[in-house]
Amino acid sequence: MAEFEINISVQDEFTAYINEDWLKNVALEVLNTEIITIPIEMGLVVASAETVQQLNLTYRGKDEPTDVLSFSFSEPEDSNKLFVPPPDGVCHLGEVIISFPHVVQQANKLGCHVEQELASLVVHGVLHLLGYDHEQLEERQRMRAKERQVLKKVKYTA
Repeated sequence: MAEFEINISVQDEFTAYINEDWLKNVALEVLNTEIITIPIEMGLVVASAETVQQLNLTYRGKDEPTDVLSFSFSEPEDSNKLFVPPPDGVCHLGEVIISFPHVVQQANKLGCHVEQELASLVVHGVLHLLGYDHEQLEERQRMRAKERQVLKKVKYTA
């Protein structure tokens, strides 16, 4: 089994609400489901709505809030192919940034626990790093099916 390094960063104002070990396990569940055989390193950031909106403006040219952003460090041309490891042997996958206020707002709207919505956004963001997309109907169906598959395996603490 490959080694995975998940670097977690939570803005101070949200640390009381986030179990970093659980968060890491959610991201690991995605990577394990994809059966990746090379070492992977990625970042997972939980931030304010303002921080995520500023990143959305800076890197995507959209001055609007969003719930999750994924910044891939290496876009695979075909997500069905295995990654080619870089010289250091570790695939630096990218960063997933989640707006915690959006997590809370969407959980309330959906009538689910905050942890469930957070898991959903982590899974969604990591799948984007792995090359999944939802621009076309077929891609969206494939990504949603994978999200459901992974979320069935996630263990909730709440």
